Amino acid sequence: MFGKNLPEIRLWGERVVLRPPKNTDYLDWLKLRSTSAAFLQPWEPAWPADALSRAAWRRFYLRVVEDWQKDQAYSFFIFLRHNDQLIGGINLNRVQRGVAQRATLGYWIGESFKQQGYMTEALRLAVQLGFGELHLQRLEAAFIPHNHASRALLQRLGFVEEGRLRRYLQINGQWHDHIMASLIIDDLV
Repeated sequence: MFGKNLPEIRLWGERVVLRPPKNTDYLDWLKLRSTSAAFLQPWEPAWPADALSRAAWRRFYLRVVEDWQKDQAYSFFIFLRHNDQLIGGINLNRVQRGVAQRATLGYWIGESFKQQGYMTEALRLAVQLGFGELHLQRLEAAFIPHNHASRALLQRLGFVEEGRLRRYLQINGQWHDHIMASLIIDDLV
């Protein structure tokens, strides 16, 4: 869909810019993930021992490129518009085509950038891409019930809670129930 390499696209918001990761983003990614590790780990799959190594980065980057090429997932980094500082990431994962036309949203933000509206703005851009250029009909996001910030974020964006998924994902080494929320293209009309 986008050729052999990641596209040189930018999604511009008022305060943030989304773009696909570049191989040269490693040091900025390393700094942000390492300084935010204690904040991020309770909400993510368990980090392997080499989670912040160059080898882990290379695996991540190669997977991102392959996913884009196969129309399976689309990863973006979030940058502050005024200084190009990396502050987080968004993924449109598990893209399904055919009769489904859906994807699952994943997102993370560095601790020092939380609760400032950056993720709300960034996810709005990702939603526009999903329902626009990617021609999706449905976006899903699952969150751990006690993750009040994620619940509030999705509610602000118009996501509708659909139900509890028992032991849905293994987060930080433990299986957790999640609440599934969705946004469909008709919700925006």
